[in-house]
Amino acid sequence: MKDHRLYADLKKLTAMQFMATGFSFLPRQPVHSILSGRHASRLRGRGLDFEELRHYRAGDDIRTMDWKVTNRTGKPHIRVFTEERERPVLLVVDQRIGMFFGSRHKMKSVIAAELTALAGWRVLSVGDRVGAVVFNDTENAQVRPQRSRKNLMQILHHVLRFNHKLSSGMGTPQPQALNRALSEVERLAGHDYLIVLISDLDGWNEETVARLKRLGRHNDVMAGLVYDPLEQDLPSAGRVVVSDGAMQIEVDTRQKDLKQDFSRQFTDTVTFLVGELKKYGIPVIPLETLTPVQDQVRQAIGEHRAAR
Repeated sequence: MKDHRLYADLKKLTAMQFMATGFSFLPRQPVHSILSGRHASRLRGRGLDFEELRHYRAGDDIRTMDWKVTNRTGKPHIRVFTEERERPVLLVVDQRIGMFFGSRHKMKSVIAAELTALAGWRVLSVGDRVGAVVFNDTENAQVRPQRSRKNLMQILHHVLRFNHKLSSGMGTPQPQALNRALSEVERLAGHDYLIVLISDLDGWNEETVARLKRLGRHNDVMAGLVYDPLEQDLPSAGRVVVSDGAMQIEVDTRQKDLKQDFSRQFTDTVTFLVGELKKYGIPVIPLETLTPVQDQVRQAIGEHRAAR
């Protein structure tokens, strides 16, 4: 039996269906949703209720073209309607070697697996379809969205397969695997998806932001940013030897300037990333490895509601 703090456990992931209450990721439930404000209470689509008139964008249904306005303005316009319908959800789950880290309670990779289960069970409970792209440093697995427990269990089995492959003796981390996974998401996602990226976002760059921006043009996107407290605050442990499995360095953690620079670099990086994604309406939920995932999600959505 593997320690559930080091490796995700199927029984625990399955049991999270009973914790997937009291919150919603979905924008059609504006009071309880962290994505509220992005859309009206119902999704955009072809229906009976007129919502707005706007410029045509690539991929829009030509059947909604308003030819009178188009002829009058000389620019293509479409009529946007609202309708009640499902929203497919695509979970993008990071199980790279960099996620196999935890200083006190659980590995980041386990937190990512638990958030995947929590989100998946919640999506099924409201009658929507759930799919996933699960990736590590060298490969990925795709599950197309379906509205079934069997489909979610397939997602969880892929997460467990990748999760249980992780070990300290694995090869060199591949930061570019993040963008490869997002490329796969761009291929799979259509319009009106909710895309939930669950990752420490190691290796993010301008290409990452550009891909998320493109995905956000016709979908809702949010990110669960997984981190460990040790990445945020260097403890005063005296002289320690740090290794990535190939190289070693001795660090004196009692140095005040070192501790301050360490914390500042983390804060500055996260603040900049959150700011960049906020420009495109992509909310970020920070998730650390000490507190139960369900409590952090409820708190984050509660703070979002209080700030509205």
